[in-house]
Amino acid sequence: MAPHVEHHFNRRSMLKHCCGGFGSIALASMFATEAMANLRPTLVDPASISPLSPRLPHFAQRAKRVIFLFMHGGPSQVDTFDYKPMLQRDDGKPLPFPKPRVVFAETGNLLGSPFKFKQHGQSGAWVSNLFPNVAEIVDELCFIKSLHGSNPAHGAALLKIHTGSDNFVRPSMGSWITYGLGSENSDLPGFITICPTLGHGGVNNFSSAFLPAAYHGTSLGHAGIKASKARFEHMTSMGSSRSIQRAQLDLLKEIHEEQLDSAGPDLALEGRIETFELAFRMQMEAPDVMDLGNESPATLRMYGIDEPKTENFGRQCLMARRFSEKGVRFVQCTHSYKWDQHGDLRNGHTSNAAEVDKPIAGLIRDLKSRGMLDDTLVLWGGEFGRTPVSQGGRDGRDHNPHGFTMFMAGGGVKPGFSWGSTDEYGYYAQNDKVHVHDLHATIMHLLGIDHERLTYHHAGRDFRLTDVAGSPVTQIMI
Repeated sequence: MAPHVEHHFNRRSMLKHCCGGFGSIALASMFATEAMANLRPTLVDPASISPLSPRLPHFAQRAKRVIFLFMHGGPSQVDTFDYKPMLQRDDGKPLPFPKPRVVFAETGNLLGSPFKFKQHGQSGAWVSNLFPNVAEIVDELCFIKSLHGSNPAHGAALLKIHTGSDNFVRPSMGSWITYGLGSENSDLPGFITICPTLGHGGVNNFSSAFLPAAYHGTSLGHAGIKASKARFEHMTSMGSSRSIQRAQLDLLKEIHEEQLDSAGPDLALEGRIETFELAFRMQMEAPDVMDLGNESPATLRMYGIDEPKTENFGRQCLMARRFSEKGVRFVQCTHSYKWDQHGDLRNGHTSNAAEVDKPIAGLIRDLKSRGMLDDTLVLWGGEFGRTPVSQGGRDGRDHNPHGFTMFMAGGGVKPGFSWGSTDEYGYYAQNDKVHVHDLHATIMHLLGIDHERLTYHHAGRDFRLTDVAGSPVTQIMI
């Protein structure tokens, strides 16, 4: 019988003998997390899967789709929804604390708002007289008043809001969302941007970047033309019948399959062929969605399409509702490029707000009346805010990424609610600060997507919309 030997392990000895096991556990956990991140089950027959096939969210979703109302140029938070009594009181005095170390341009003393604020609705939200129609539906809105970004220049700030990065080409928010969830209509793109800006990053603001081409935003017109003239480019074939087009695409598919057999996958080619197929299908679906002729006169009035001032943006908003109704996952409407009032603030902001106020309120009312607001997330805002100090002879404001306001409606956010605040003059986000990465994480969370798990491997590492930061603001959620 073997003699009994007692083993006496202290903590250091135990760690020495078990460290390999701990490493294996950590490695297994990392592999499991990676596998879960890339596991995106579809809701369709695997035999008919495509890049835009609808996919299950990571967890229960509050929103199924997004409409982003983008105000290009940067609306002033202290002239719209972030009322600051002390700014009014101290108009003309020096700012009593330091300005940012890096500023876009020189600024002067404090500038009180030339617009009148009142409280509205049961929520008592402060709204300036720039937005009388939005004021009427303020109890549907969820304000975030403590947003902050990282760059005071338009181009970089636009990229930050749209892609999460202000210095690299990255996939846009709409591309990430369609990559994560697919689309509910195989005959339309999953991501449509209506009259997008041509400047300040241009196509990079709705680009799929290194994601597959199927997730690239499809532009309907551009900022240089009216929404009434906006058309999808290259959707129709000049002079070819559908049967001939179908035969051409079938031949292209055969050639492609032969190339796959001999040379292996070619993601760029596959993306182009998928685009051809989608354009073929869109010929039957898109014209009907874009035709507003079957909308009632009351609906057209609600969006302001019967008025010259509101017709253009109202048409964008109504088309956004129609595309969303047909299963498009992400739709953006852009009011471009008008909100950059370094001077002539009073006239500029008055004109801009008059163009969008009625359409915004009309869209939210329309979504609610159709039972769509509960699962449609509406997001409003610009790339940054404006300074509470003056420019342009005391009738303008400079760029301000350090504290600004956006609002949401529907899609699982608390109605009649406000989160966060800026300082007493509206310069810096101060309480319950929300970074742009946090905003993106919040949007993803409302859609049932874990922003840390939705990744794409590129150039040797995993990427995500929120880079290596961001936390969902769960306090604004129902």
